Amino acid sequence: MLRQWVSRPGAACTRSVHAQHPWLLRRLMFTSQAGEGTRPRNLIHNKWESIIGLEIHAQIKSKTKLFSDSNTSFNAPSNTNVTLIDAAFPGTLPQLSQECVDLAIKTSLALDAHVYPVSSFDRKHYFYPDLPQGYQITQHYEPLAQNGKIDISPLDGLDYSLTVGIEQLQLEQDTGKSLHDVYPGLTLIDLNRAGTGLMEIVTKPDMRSSKEAGILVKKLQTLLRAVDSSDGNMDEGSMRCDVNVSVHEVGKPYGARCELKNLNSIKSVMDAIDAEVARQIEANEANIPVTQETRGFDASTGKTFRIRSKESAPDYRYMPEPDLPRLVITKDAIEGLKASLPELPDTRRSRIMAKYDLGVVECRTLMGEDGMVEYFEQVVSGRPVKSVVSWTIHELLGRLHSRGLEFDPETVNAKQLGTLIDYVDNGGISAKVGKNVLGLMIEGDKRNAEAIVEEKGWKQMDDMSDLEKLCETIMAQYPDKVKVIQKGNLGVLGFLVGQIMKESKGRANPVVINELLRSRMSIPASADNNGNTNANSKQSKKMAKST
Repeated sequence: MLRQWVSRPGAACTRSVHAQHPWLLRRLMFTSQAGEGTRPRNLIHNKWESIIGLEIHAQIKSKTKLFSDSNTSFNAPSNTNVTLIDAAFPGTLPQLSQECVDLAIKTSLALDAHVYPVSSFDRKHYFYPDLPQGYQITQHYEPLAQNGKIDISPLDGLDYSLTVGIEQLQLEQDTGKSLHDVYPGLTLIDLNRAGTGLMEIVTKPDMRSSKEAGILVKKLQTLLRAVDSSDGNMDEGSMRCDVNVSVHEVGKPYGARCELKNLNSIKSVMDAIDAEVARQIEANEANIPVTQETRGFDASTGKTFRIRSKESAPDYRYMPEPDLPRLVITKDAIEGLKASLPELPDTRRSRIMAKYDLGVVECRTLMGEDGMVEYFEQVVSGRPVKSVVSWTIHELLGRLHSRGLEFDPETVNAKQLGTLIDYVDNGGISAKVGKNVLGLMIEGDKRNAEAIVEEKGWKQMDDMSDLEKLCETIMAQYPDKVKVIQKGNLGVLGFLVGQIMKESKGRANPVVINELLRSRMSIPASADNNGNTNANSKQSKKMAKST
């Protein structure tokens, strides 16, 4: 599927000039005249406009590294997943991973980007202690894919629709990790991460606020997980963001671009943008020049700080990678990977909202948990959607989150939860008892609902004589309430039903109890709270649901 050849000297480049010089393109994008082709939005003080672009580095979810057969692992002991290639021993040669290429192509296709049949690798020279080679192998001149997009809509939490362009997606290798806080005054090097495959996803500067940027990062994270090309776990470092920010007065040229490095959460991305925009506005209003530079973000102070002046392409001394031939991907291979793509998040959202008549919040909740949509669809098969939504989203997820637990389909498996929903809906137990059963399931009881209820003696009472005795007992205890009800205030009826449910420890059927109480007090079964008889049995059903 994947072939490589050595480029002949003087061979014509397969990209246009702007693709050969992406650093020049990015500079032009941030220095062109403002307002070109779009109306300003999200203006600050009705005067300032921020221009925002992202460079997102996502670790590829592959078994081995990009150019070696060393395993990738987040929690492995330091320097245990390192080959001679990763450590850049002289004479070693990189060998491109087929798996990494496939996952990067699938991600590109999911972003609706054009995957080039020919791409190449380059060396980007800079010195970091945790970069053994003294350069990074990347795709500077001929990236794997370009011209993708991500659509954001009100369903994603934005008040309007927005399309953010994807400038390019390129393959590159990650660095090792420097550990500064183990021994005072010493920096330790862990090369486990060195050589791990990265996808650098560069957006166009189409965002104008921190909210837009935050939603885009979240949406990209969801897409990467759907494709299964990256974990997207920012807290573990498998997805990191650099943000380019420029501020200008509407109608005037764009200002200098500052890059905010290594932001490791969506909140830090948004907070860093807000802080940098505020800094640049303050500088502009004080007539202090804003210079192009690389900055960091200090979450404790809520401010950005200068790291260094921004490097340009000559500083990196880019050159073609001599040890790797050009990457050639056949059309059939691209089509095959496209056919293997799973249902993408936007498509899935539209489908489940239409099929199950879900609201935006319910849909967002289901899609916000890994594996939750698949779980929901297993449970809902052949069951009322409303009941399943209540038990999966409100009860199961609510209880897991209250305990600080993440959703796992095996905590309470779909078949097990289905037996609980069926038992409640069929009147075998009340909703209150059902919640107790769910609690036991979450704590580790793997039996179905019937088995748990049978052992605990929680099965709903079905002996009418026992239910009649309960009604007589409670009516005798609260004669004043009975008189109020008989005078027409049926709202108090719920109090008596509640007392009977308490006395029966939730085992009485509230619908039957309601009917028995009405019969004994000579109240028409169809009477509403005001004593009118033109209502149906909604009152009884409402009481049943509440108990």
